[in-house]
Amino acid sequence: MTIISKNEEKSIAECLASVNWADEVIVVDSGSTDKTVEICKAYGAKVYITEDWPGFGEQKNRALNLATGKWVLSIDADEIVSPELREEILSAIHSTESNVAFRIPRKSSYCGQFIQHSGWWPDYVTRLFPKSNTRFSDDLVHERVLFDGKIKSMKHPLIHASYLNLEEVLDKINRYSTDGAAMLLAQKQTSSLSNALLHGVWAFIRTYFIRRGFLDGRMGFILAISNAETTYYRYLKLALQSK
Repeated sequence: MTIISKNEEKSIAECLASVNWADEVIVVDSGSTDKTVEICKAYGAKVYITEDWPGFGEQKNRALNLATGKWVLSIDADEIVSPELREEILSAIHSTESNVAFRIPRKSSYCGQFIQHSGWWPDYVTRLFPKSNTRFSDDLVHERVLFDGKIKSMKHPLIHASYLNLEEVLDKINRYSTDGAAMLLAQKQTSSLSNALLHGVWAFIRTYFIRRGFLDGRMGFILAISNAETTYYRYLKLALQSK
């Protein structure tokens, strides 16, 4: 299995403990300054450190290229494989042909609350696949699995502690909006202040009303605001870069 990391000491131990049944654990770290690498080595992971950050897609491809098994499970450092999902995964890889990959529902928490609506559930992500004919897209953020074959769905979810607190929310708003703007700029897209405002308002409407974020209570509203801010700053940064 593969993981990419940077400064994940708060969550990486629980992640690694949940996959101690894997034949090998590959961690590609992009220069952690906390105890992430030390923790990974303590759990027996094979750790590789890179000096640059090429984006999520390319970094995950680096990890994928280092894996030696026929099947690869790719998870994030803030995700946990439950015992039920573990059994489902082991059953799948021992009884499935190599032209099938699996998407897994993801149950995500936001500042301590699991989100049931807002577009966050079931949030299927393709994470279990045969190595031979799979790679990740080269996107800086929101990378996709590129797989030439059938994709089936699993029943039990990954547990995802996506945002531990509001400090993380603010940090990721900045980082994700910067990466998103760079992706749009590479695609020759342009923006303006009014365009950024419209995209931000639409992101709030989509999250809170269309995807029924209001059913997630107070955190649903906060999440809708943070989605709007991420989108607004993405297009605002694009507008300033594409002048």
